[in-house]
Amino acid sequence: MLADRAAVLQGLTGRLLGVPRLLLFLLQLSGLQLGWGLVGAGLAGFDALDPLSALVLGVCVALGLAVLVPFGLVAGFDVRRDLRIRRLLAQWSALDLDPARDSRLGAPGRSLAWFLVSFLLAAFGLWVSFAAPAAARPGSWTYGEVAYFMGVGVLCWVAGLAGVTKAVAHYRWAARLTSVASAAVAPGEGRG
Repeated sequence: MLADRAAVLQGLTGRLLGVPRLLLFLLQLSGLQLGWGLVGAGLAGFDALDPLSALVLGVCVALGLAVLVPFGLVAGFDVRRDLRIRRLLAQWSALDLDPARDSRLGAPGRSLAWFLVSFLLAAFGLWVSFAAPAAARPGSWTYGEVAYFMGVGVLCWVAGLAGVTKAVAHYRWAARLTSVASAAVAPGEGRG
């Protein structure tokens, strides 16, 4: 039973923090940025009000939304999937304790990779969100350009926060599991 438990917990950890999941996370963010870029191209051209510009503007916004909405839905479904995996991790880890195998579940390398990538994304997004409006000067920037850069920053910031939360939550879960296992083993050793 402990071998099955260890295999399931290792598989769930890989599905939560594996390298393919990190690459998929970055691909989803790229898709969201592409969609927002198309919407932003429409926003940046908002000042020109001739009919041809309005048509191009409408097409850019429609294409942007056609890309942005599906990637947003996929990101939402992935958040639900991650919550389900975390519940399964908690349920499987509560079955029994196995200190030797549980110590490997922290996946410190993968947690650190998720944390660093996500932290850098969040820091970049926060910087862009504040730097774009601060650098905007009347006559040199349009409102659409400021809105575009703020949107880029917010997307990076929110995605980065989600990734940091995932990495920290997994690390805390693994640390709690390891500390419970070592606390359960220590009294048994003292009695022998």
